[in-house]
Amino acid sequence: MRSLLLFPMLMLAACTTPEAYGPSSISRDIANAGPAELETRAAIDRIKAYNPTIGAVIALNPDAIAQARAVDESGQRGPLAGVPVLIKDNIETADNTPTTAGSLALADNFTGRDSPLVAGLRDAGAIIVGKANLSEWANIRSSNSISGWSAIGGQVRNPWALDRNPCGSSSGSGAAVASGMVDHAVGTETNGSVACPAAINGIVGFKPTVGLISRRHIVPISVSQDTAGPMTRTVRQAADMLSAMAGTDPRDAATAEADARKVDYAAALDSATLAGKRFGVMRFASGFGTDERLEEAIELIEAQGGAVIDLTELDRGPIFQTQLGVLLTELKVEMNAYLATLPNAAPRSLAELISFNEANAEEEMSLFGQELFEQAEATIGYDDEYRANQQRGIEAAGPDGIDRLLAEHDLDALIGPTMPAAWPIDPVHGDQISGGGGGGLAAVAGYPHLTVPMGFVKGLPVGLSFIGGKWDDADILALGHAYEQARGPLPRARFLRSINESDEVAEAFAPADL
Repeated sequence: MRSLLLFPMLMLAACTTPEAYGPSSISRDIANAGPAELETRAAIDRIKAYNPTIGAVIALNPDAIAQARAVDESGQRGPLAGVPVLIKDNIETADNTPTTAGSLALADNFTGRDSPLVAGLRDAGAIIVGKANLSEWANIRSSNSISGWSAIGGQVRNPWALDRNPCGSSSGSGAAVASGMVDHAVGTETNGSVACPAAINGIVGFKPTVGLISRRHIVPISVSQDTAGPMTRTVRQAADMLSAMAGTDPRDAATAEADARKVDYAAALDSATLAGKRFGVMRFASGFGTDERLEEAIELIEAQGGAVIDLTELDRGPIFQTQLGVLLTELKVEMNAYLATLPNAAPRSLAELISFNEANAEEEMSLFGQELFEQAEATIGYDDEYRANQQRGIEAAGPDGIDRLLAEHDLDALIGPTMPAAWPIDPVHGDQISGGGGGGLAAVAGYPHLTVPMGFVKGLPVGLSFIGGKWDDADILALGHAYEQARGPLPRARFLRSINESDEVAEAFAPADL
């Protein structure tokens, strides 16, 4: 049986804007509640109000109010104390909610474990208010998938236009922040799964250097590229979250340098400026309808004293040729290892997971199949061919890509459009993406990538990417913050049923008078 929050009914005819839910809608039977409890209750009320339309949340945390009261009683202070946070549902939390990756195969995956990043957020006083919907298995099951769909959560909708895709795989995290349910959420990225939903939903998303945040107790895809990252309304909020989430974990070898590299990322924003900084525009990864907004962003950077040069060529062939094979090889190894650790009954290997999907095809595979899972199962592990391809891709994206461009042109960061504007949700043809930016470079290299809203294309938001070298996380956040401050505020999501209703489109789409 589908409950309200586990399987949201999309009540499009009753769709309303966030402004309809003001303070009068919040429960008032809490005369003695402290600020953390009040804000947590308000977030829960907003989730209940918006989620039937947006589908961004899989489950509410039944322990959230108790956790908020504990923060109030402790008197804890800080930028995250008492702040409601949604966690993408491929990240384990010790609350009484399962970690499902959107799949019925993990519907009972109550592990009783906090991922280290969740523990860091709790230590900072954040309240885990619930789990965010996602593209099932972080969009690695099928190349014909629909971003934002999972068997447990249904389809996430873009709050700017409900017929538009929210992008994946951190679709629920992006749509929840954009719709006003919360201001803070956590996503994960292997290749674009923080950046794309952040840009397309009109929020901030930060994919840090791989190894800055532990991946332990997160449903895996790639040991080379996986990382979690904050998804927020502002860059400062992302910096606050990163400070709490980052750190060395002895059980994740990639994080060995994290403690030595991490800083107070919010404090590093205080001196942020574009003046005197040099940016390279990734013209080789631009276009797809974003040119006008990109030129406006460049003009703004130059007006603030920044220098901008064009980068017209980069051979990305070695990356595209090797990446999928590397990811599928890693998927089998890492998924087998993860499933084997689960304390409750669930598939114990990728092969068993494939069999589960076949046995439950009516619910799991009614829209698309699992050919990527099947291709991953056919791989043979970390052999010489895998290692050569992995190294080839990393070198092409990092030392011969981002690092070379930064050094040759004396740049502080690479910039460019993150993604095109949102495409329609299409259960017949799957995702119909018309282009993509330079985020794949940062994903394969494992380098930091920040996206910040830069404006709109026919009423739909698009983002500006800031990409730097390994461990340049604080600098990239500072540059994005300086741009965000110079850009000024942008409007909130409008909850249109279709973009055809927008002021930018409606008149042109009106039928002729007869």
